[in-house]
Amino acid sequence: MIKMIKKIVILAMVLLIQLGSLPEVGLASEIGEGAKIFNTHCAGCHPNGNNIIRRGKTLQARALKKYKMDSLEAISNLVANGKNNMSAFKERLSEQEIKTVAQYVLEQAPKNWR
Repeated sequence: MIKMIKKIVILAMVLLIQLGSLPEVGLASEIGEGAKIFNTHCAGCHPNGNNIIRRGKTLQARALKKYKMDSLEAISNLVANGKNNMSAFKERLSEQEIKTVAQYVLEQAPKNWR
């Protein structure tokens, strides 16, 4: 009986460790807010995850990975500080809004923005 309890405890610990390594999933309200922020501030240059200024620098999963922009931190930093033709938004959006829109981009990219 004790051996079985030990196995269950070990299994539970392994599962908890695995859950901690999963990517953060946004709540439906955050995704809705992310879509609103994106449509207001980003969609002009990035309609449907594309890029009307620089074609290859899209918000599609493959491009995000290629340019090492496939993490919440990387996208948040780019949105906040801008780079090259990309405007900085840290004066227009709060830190939470930047994180929310970055999470929205990460949610949409694997779905091909559909």
